[in-house]
Amino acid sequence: MIWLAFLSQAIACTGLLLKSPSNEVVSGRTVEFGVNLDISVAVIPRNVPFVGSVPGGSGLKYTSKYALVGGYCFDEPVVMDGMNEMGLVAAAFYFPGYAQYAAITPSNQSRALSPVEFTHWILTQFATIEEVRAGIKSVFIAPTVVPGWGEAPPPMHYIVYDRSGKSLVIEPIGGSLATYENPLGVFTNSPTFDWHMTNLRNYLNLSPYNADPKEMKGVKLAPFGQGSGMVGLPGDFTPPSRFVRAALFCMAALPTEKLVSQAFHLLNQFDIPLGAVRQKMQKKISYDSTSVTSVKDPKALRYYFRSYDDQRIQFVDLNQFDLDASAIVSVKMGGEEIPLDISSQLR
Repeated sequence: MIWLAFLSQAIACTGLLLKSPSNEVVSGRTVEFGVNLDISVAVIPRNVPFVGSVPGGSGLKYTSKYALVGGYCFDEPVVMDGMNEMGLVAAAFYFPGYAQYAAITPSNQSRALSPVEFTHWILTQFATIEEVRAGIKSVFIAPTVVPGWGEAPPPMHYIVYDRSGKSLVIEPIGGSLATYENPLGVFTNSPTFDWHMTNLRNYLNLSPYNADPKEMKGVKLAPFGQGSGMVGLPGDFTPPSRFVRAALFCMAALPTEKLVSQAFHLLNQFDIPLGAVRQKMQKKISYDSTSVTSVKDPKALRYYFRSYDDQRIQFVDLNQFDLDASAIVSVKMGGEEIPLDISSQLR
């Protein structure tokens, strides 16, 4: 049996990749969900044992080969958005209406993981896209109901980046894992990745250059102001519209070595303020908002992030940790921001 997972919360995550003139790369993403994900940032050392969760039992047993840093949800220390010591980045994105997981049997249970554990397994085991592509042939994603994620298996698909700038999309379709090269490095939610790439053809007319003045039956017409080349750019928060915007903004981004700053500026364009996106449910209204924005620098091995309540950019430097430590260390993201008073600097 193939499980079609679907939840009705509003979900609107956006991911992107940037490359500098010297071929350094960073990747970033926003995190949105209709409920509080209770996110923590953690450092996971090498040689920590883990066991995959499957319906009714235990799945794949594995040990972290590589240390990693990233975010996990609901106090379950399996990283769903992070980077390992080799500069490999992996992230889970919501995929409602399309995620189809494998049927778990006695013959494949020992090779199965829950949807929220898949990125964690990738980060603990692999260093490159080529290794990931080969390694995922040996595992299955199980339709596991995960505490905190609702009454159905959370529908997910995945993006992986390595430090060379290569990008791989992994989508559970028909019980198997479909993979796509992602030359743009852009990622959102449903529908499938190949659909989004096809949809880009509808926006080939858009350009960062302002439109030229034209004459119509003797009447000279000129643009009202800046940005006329992007008239028609979809501005709503749906996954297809965000995919188009992310692709065009990354294409238009000026070359720079300040990639982390540039990534946060671009991701600002996808920030959802609380109240702008709502989902009517049976007894309440679910409000979507950008709870966390993260940027990963695989050369510096720094995991940058900011939260909805604290817009200051913070980071965890993996180089500062003992990667063979005996325990996982973590701290909650978010919390009320205390404004920085610079009044004394003006006197």
